[in-house]
Amino acid sequence: MEVEAILAGLIPSWSSVGLLSCYLGYLAVAGSVLPGKIVPGALLSDGSRLHYRCNGLASLLLLVALLEIGIYMKLISAMVIADKGLELLSATFIFSVFVSLVLYAAGLKSRSQSSSFKPHVTGDFIHDWWFGVQLNPHFLGLDLKFFFVRAGMMGWLLINLSLLAKNYEAGTANLSVILYQLFCTLYVLDYFFYEEFMTSTWDIIAEKLGFMLVFGDLVFIPFTFSIQGWWLLKNKVELTKVAAVANCLVFLVGYRVFRGANRQKHVFKKDPKAPIWGKPPKVIGGKLLASGYWGIARHCNYLGDLLLALSFSLPCGISSAIPYFYPTYLLILLIWRERRDEARCSQKYKEIWAEYCQLVPWRILPYNVLLKLHSPAYVSFHWKLGQSQSKMLKSQHANNGEVNTNGAPFDSSIDLLEYKTMTRLI
Repeated sequence: MEVEAILAGLIPSWSSVGLLSCYLGYLAVAGSVLPGKIVPGALLSDGSRLHYRCNGLASLLLLVALLEIGIYMKLISAMVIADKGLELLSATFIFSVFVSLVLYAAGLKSRSQSSSFKPHVTGDFIHDWWFGVQLNPHFLGLDLKFFFVRAGMMGWLLINLSLLAKNYEAGTANLSVILYQLFCTLYVLDYFFYEEFMTSTWDIIAEKLGFMLVFGDLVFIPFTFSIQGWWLLKNKVELTKVAAVANCLVFLVGYRVFRGANRQKHVFKKDPKAPIWGKPPKVIGGKLLASGYWGIARHCNYLGDLLLALSFSLPCGISSAIPYFYPTYLLILLIWRERRDEARCSQKYKEIWAEYCQLVPWRILPYNVLLKLHSPAYVSFHWKLGQSQSKMLKSQHANNGEVNTNGAPFDSSIDLLEYKTMTRLI
């Protein structure tokens, strides 16, 4: 009986179609008319550059305010999204398929030679439909790639807020629910506060717009990132204080790494001479940043993203694997994307990339650094290194007849050999 109800719920009603249409319509209008910072995008291969109106935070806050007014006036229910979850899922999926087919057809007909609109056709329908034909297709002045990811992130928060309303009504809004909702809300608000950083991400710069991105933005982000919220609606989890504190630490560390790495990358692309962690940036070949988080691992931002995803699931406890679908999926996705990044960068930067890989050998997790920081050998080495460096500084005056601390002439060749031998340990 439950399976039949689920299948019946997957058939979208006219009310769910209307709800989706109003939502996307609002975002289109708000994105076009609300004030926002105009941010130049990355320089494209033909020398052109798109500009993005980053008013996502204003659009989100205005939408929430309008919904609050509608709820207060009883024009709409706070739980309507949660009540029509399956219908909205199927309606959004159908819309994603339709849009991706239109994008494919429009791309084939394009005769533009600009980087944004030039068609990249392989002749394989599945490949071209899935990955897309054009880099930055527009519709009525809207950059569709930027628009869809905004709709997905905002939709995720709206689903969560509707689920929170149902939790509140049922009296099940406990610590687990509050932590999950808090972490997700902070993440989404942070995303829109730093929305301009999105203009320098892989999706915006390099990915063409096809079903993969359309489905990922409109369906996958809002409806799978909120699985934990749906699960907590049906399952009560009581967290201990220790578990709650540990969960908060995972979120804070993940946020620090994720936001810090992305900020450093964005700032470097805008100003390659801007200091990183208070020091001039180390740059490989004048193109690749090898300082800060990007000097620790080549995709350190992925590590932060994975920790954040884990923090969204930890409030659900460990009694079921269902709430951990998102971090598990994200791990697989980011490993796959990291391989694609590596291949693309190797082809684009050639020997510069090889040099960067030698300097920063760790892909996502710098596990050797973590091990060394806590090992007795690492502590012992740095004590000895300090002693050796002290000797080397004193040796600078050896040619003037000065002596070392033992009263004998300083043998710089022996101490330099000792120094090089110890540095091989790390």
